[in-house]
Amino acid sequence: MIKRIIEILLNNYKTKFPAIAIMGPRQSGKTTVAKLAFPEHTYISLEETKMRELALQEPKKFLESITKNQQHGIILDEVQNTPELLSYIQGMIDIYEKPGFFIITGSHNLLLNEAITQTLAGRVAILTLLPLSLEELPIKENKVSLEDFLFTGGYPRLHSGNLKPTEWFPGYIQTYVERDVRQIQNILDLSLFQRFLKLCAGRAGQILNIVSLANDCGISFATARGWLSLLEMSYIIFLLQPYYKNFSKRVIKSPKLYFYDTGLLCNLLDMKSSNELNFHYMRGSIMESMVIAEIQKMFFNRGIRPPLYFWRDNHGTEIDCIVDYGSQIIPLEIKAGISPNNNFFDSLKKWDEITENQSTSKTRKYVIYGGDQEWDLTHGIVVPWKKMPEVIKEIL
Repeated sequence: MIKRIIEILLNNYKTKFPAIAIMGPRQSGKTTVAKLAFPEHTYISLEETKMRELALQEPKKFLESITKNQQHGIILDEVQNTPELLSYIQGMIDIYEKPGFFIITGSHNLLLNEAITQTLAGRVAILTLLPLSLEELPIKENKVSLEDFLFTGGYPRLHSGNLKPTEWFPGYIQTYVERDVRQIQNILDLSLFQRFLKLCAGRAGQILNIVSLANDCGISFATARGWLSLLEMSYIIFLLQPYYKNFSKRVIKSPKLYFYDTGLLCNLLDMKSSNELNFHYMRGSIMESMVIAEIQKMFFNRGIRPPLYFWRDNHGTEIDCIVDYGSQIIPLEIKAGISPNNNFFDSLKKWDEITENQSTSKTRKYVIYGGDQEWDLTHGIVVPWKKMPEVIKEIL
């Protein structure tokens, strides 16, 4: 069993909040974490047809029956299936007045978050659990290669079982499309949506151009925008916003598109083995997705909204990731190469020139790369991908 870092936060919050919501994609480990952190709670799966029907028909009576005589509390798993329960939970919280009594898990981000914050405001702690992170996996000890890590991704089932990514991801994608997508939106042509998903994979790490995406898929702009929101809701993709504080109008204002899990991304790109990553044209973009998603995980695991951005001016100069946390503004470049070279620092040098009056000599600058050695050089610190968690811990 791989220990999850978010358990520390759960153990802290369960003495302070009457309700805790654990959000994240399907199969990210929400149920396992909830059961481990609250072993004496009664577990209710709202994926089960019978339970779901009971909860939908008479939500108040359903809650009363499952909470009756409960000394410790209940876990309501996949509550997005029955959001009607949330308003009744609000009233019951005031009756029980027990910290950590209601534990809620859910797989739909925006809609469920909105419902939870509207009905349980001030009573609930909302946590996000993404797939396993570098910080949680024994990558160094097992001498896992960058290519294998990118190709496998972080979904727990692939690390606890004897499953290959090529065996597991097709079923995951099919289940997601047939169940979750239809639950959020009434999409009639699921094959067209799957094509859209693959087109998004081909644009990972790029500036988002919804018009181009819609045209290539043969759908309207409004449909493409709605489908992108759907992918965000279900934790498949995220949009990294541009950093523009204290800059003129010369900076790019459109976001970049990334995938939370590179194993899923590689599968959508029809890769059959990790060896393909040695020469794949999207190796750099996949590496970017991994690094930025890993930083997001480290912030989420500590209950902090990730303060991440990218920066690009209208001349094409770009910093892959800007961490704007507290008083720190830290630029990170991401390189998939395995050997450092002078070109690694081109954008960081430009950043130094532009921010000369806004930063100090103590500002740290990093290049996360695909090699194994760490180098502390004049224009920045070159950090191996496996040591990235150590860098982020220093920022935190």
